Amino acid sequence: MKSHETLTLIEEITKNDGSKYIEISNMVQNGRAELAADRGFIKQVRILQLNIPHSPHVTKYEHYINENYTMPTEDMDHFEEWKKTPEMQKEIEIILRENHIG
Repeated sequence: MKSHETLTLIEEITKNDGSKYIEISNMVQNGRAELAADRGFIKQVRILQLNIPHSPHVTKYEHYINENYTMPTEDMDHFEEWKKTPEMQKEIEIILRENHIG
């Protein structure tokens, strides 16, 4: 089942190996990431910016996520990193610039 998520924030996820990546997310997914950190699936998550403007770049990335991923449930047994195509990685970089991050 596909998701129908509205992405509203930027977060930084630290994996257990110490590497970090940026995700465009929302409060539900952030809560799932916090739960994943509590369960040891990732090291930590922190919100970098709330209530980001819903630009065309956010809309494009949101569509990609909703078509390719489903929001994890509270009974998840792992944390899935949303893999980005090169095109979607460029969208994230634009979103970060739009929000003066990085």
